[in-house]
Amino acid sequence: MEFALVLPVLITLGLYGTELAYMAMVKMEVSQLATSVADNASRLGQADNSAVAPSVTETDVNSIMSGALTQGSSFNFGANGRIILSSLERKSSTSQYIHWQRCRGSLARSSAYGPANTTLTGMGKTGHTIKAIANSAVMYVEVYYAYQPLFGTMFVKNPVFYQEAAFLIRDDRDITSGVTGTGGQSACT
Repeated sequence: MEFALVLPVLITLGLYGTELAYMAMVKMEVSQLATSVADNASRLGQADNSAVAPSVTETDVNSIMSGALTQGSSFNFGANGRIILSSLERKSSTSQYIHWQRCRGSLARSSAYGPANTTLTGMGKTGHTIKAIANSAVMYVEVYYAYQPLFGTMFVKNPVFYQEAAFLIRDDRDITSGVTGTGGQSACT
């Protein structure tokens, strides 16, 4: 009799704990996805030839974005998420701008910092603004993900996770030309 009375409470607590654990795991994976994209984008154009500063191609960006979608496939990121990759560069001694921007994912979200060619003082949360140095760029990534609960909205509503990550480009890169070539990627809209 006591077991029958306590069973609904135990099942509810077990399901709630499972939902919270899954939500925490997905949030961590979204954070790792943002860091991975920023890190990989910072390595674009690395070459063994130090005499030529390579440029970033659409094929390179497409490879990074495809890899991110594969990384997030276990929680259906492509259908419920959005990656925004921006190249933050220095415009003058006091201002920065987003030189180019690429997106991937079906979730309808735009950058919190504006589209390509937006002039700003830097990217990041207030008090923790990131700025590019002269003749270099910062690969800045924003990732949105509309969480899909295991048990519907019984325990949690449908939150949208938002993560940011940034890496300074690793080697010399021709940043004047932006993204060149073709490869299935288009500007973020």
